[in-house]
Amino acid sequence: MRTDAAVRLSAIGGAGRGAAVLALIAGCLAAVAGSPAAPRAPLQTVADIPLGGNTTRLDYESIDEGRQLLFIAHLGDSAVIVFDTQAQRVITRIPGISKVHGVLAIPELSTVYASATGTNEVVAISEETLKVTARASGGVYPDGMAYAPEVHKLYVSDEHGDTETVIDVRTNTRVATIPLGGDVGNSQYDPGSKHVFVNVQTRRQLVEIDPVSDKVVTRTDLHYVYVAAESGPVSVFKTLSGQVLKVDSVEIGPNAHVDAVDPGTHKSYFRLRTWADRRSCES
Repeated sequence: MRTDAAVRLSAIGGAGRGAAVLALIAGCLAAVAGSPAAPRAPLQTVADIPLGGNTTRLDYESIDEGRQLLFIAHLGDSAVIVFDTQAQRVITRIPGISKVHGVLAIPELSTVYASATGTNEVVAISEETLKVTARASGGVYPDGMAYAPEVHKLYVSDEHGDTETVIDVRTNTRVATIPLGGDVGNSQYDPGSKHVFVNVQTRRQLVEIDPVSDKVVTRTDLHYVYVAAESGPVSVFKTLSGQVLKVDSVEIGPNAHVDAVDPGTHKSYFRLRTWADRRSCES
């Protein structure tokens, strides 16, 4: 079933500048530490905006603050949605990116990268023309991505390949494959250490990679798990002595799988699917 109103984007802000995001993080940290959680500032719905397309799954989001553009992976439609955060409307939908999972805007390159798991590729998209400009091998199941600017490299989580794929953005070619020994989740770049951190989920480890050598330098065992459920809540769990304990939970909304934060406006964007559309999709 197709309906242009099937998928929606909720832009949520707090009572004060950045209050909602900071209060949520502070509450989780306080609960994990075992102390009373700090009071949370109330969230306020700013707008519900139709995104078009089918009532199918969406995945990662990424913001280019300078261009005021939000890029959303519409996995079920194999398309990248381009959303204008100032005008609060969809500009276009970029098709032909098979089962797109990850999406990452790199403003200094004027390029957006998208991981297409249907073809096991990483796709480069020009932010100026909003057209596909290159495709590179992404491994067995490319997912989350991180960019290390000092070495001009894109790090791609190859979830089912148990590796990290490294792509040189100057040539858009694969230049290295880093074995990680387990299913790979998301990847993030830390500008302080200038290292890339990767979640190896089946080993419950955070792996640190040196982008200069493309070698694993540390492995850290994890004991806290953050879970974003598509039914609505975001929860925090702690593993201790073989037990799993729930320490906090916040209700966000249906299909709140991922979010993106605009550092300029301090708004957090959650792409949601309405309850009515969920019922029609599942009936």
